[in-house]
Amino acid sequence: MEQDLRRDVRDARRVVVKVGSSSLTTAAGGLDADRVDALVDVLARHLAPADAEDTGEGKEIVLVSSGAIAAGLAPLGLDRRPRDLARQQAAASVGQGLLVARYTASFARYGRRVGQVLLTTYDTSRRSHYRNAYRTLDQLLAMGAVPVVNENDTVATDEIRFGDNDRLAALVAHLVRADLLVLLSDVDGLYDGNPSTPGTSLIGEVRGPEDLEGVEIGSAGKAGVGTGGMATKVEAAGIAAAAGIPVVLTSASSAADALAGRPVGTYFHRTGRRSAGRLLWLAHASAPRGALVLDDGAVRAVVEQRTSLLPAGLAGVEGEFSAGDPVELRDVSGHAVARGLVNFDAREIPRLIGRSTRDLARELGPAYEREVVHRDDLVLLRR
Repeated sequence: MEQDLRRDVRDARRVVVKVGSSSLTTAAGGLDADRVDALVDVLARHLAPADAEDTGEGKEIVLVSSGAIAAGLAPLGLDRRPRDLARQQAAASVGQGLLVARYTASFARYGRRVGQVLLTTYDTSRRSHYRNAYRTLDQLLAMGAVPVVNENDTVATDEIRFGDNDRLAALVAHLVRADLLVLLSDVDGLYDGNPSTPGTSLIGEVRGPEDLEGVEIGSAGKAGVGTGGMATKVEAAGIAAAAGIPVVLTSASSAADALAGRPVGTYFHRTGRRSAGRLLWLAHASAPRGALVLDDGAVRAVVEQRTSLLPAGLAGVEGEFSAGDPVELRDVSGHAVARGLVNFDAREIPRLIGRSTRDLARELGPAYEREVVHRDDLVLLRR
């Protein structure tokens, strides 16, 4: 069984690899060129030939790389990661260029080009933006380049941030239809307690959430230069596994073994099947800008019958939002049952509440004879 499991990993054709800040930078901030080169050495050995027809040999690799903010600390005279968003954005602005330049030089040793792709949740929850992101990444891979993906920290606000690159990596893996996600950090896998405590042991496989019941999962990494910890990695692994993508969680020093299919780190089995692309982003990456309150009949229709939300089922509206924004769909008790992209501005909603689309079209025009949230732009939340 172990050999079959790792053979699946070894034979994965399209792979997303995520590396954390602590694996790329010095303790004082700033990129560690030797660490970057060591990672690139591993990735380059597994890349499919860039100038040949698809023979099925080698891998297409998308690299989700943290490190922009950490790389910008030392050049800006900062001795630690700033807490405020403005200085984080300034550090990212300086550090992102240094990070991509380092990757460009390192991959150039193997005759490979890199392409920078910066994303925010806004870019990926809208239908057209989602398609554009996929096309760009797919074309870079088709042309033999290595996409280097990061959150666009220089412009992302609290409302449109992924929060950490572990979750971003899981969503990118789904976006590019990857066969495998590899999460690299400064820890060699998931343990059943604090790794520094005697008696704890590595969890080799996770087949589902039930395998993690009672497991103590830490929330902070060793180096203190990133935003993620083991908790975010486990959450990201769960997102990817639920979307039909297996995950290997291990240390950056074990990257070669992980990509070769050797039994290192923690392997998360698939727990679900691939779903409609944008819906995963809508569920896990969008920050609702407001809420729509549904009456009991509308809740049943949306949740049980998987229908669109019509004006007749509205009971209220909360917040300020524009057409196309993500919003929560709540029952009358305030419990969120779904999330979706709304077709109207918040200021338009009050005049729609409880009314039929036919009446609205007759009074306000044909533009109002439509769903408030279409079922194709709606994802149910776990209850």
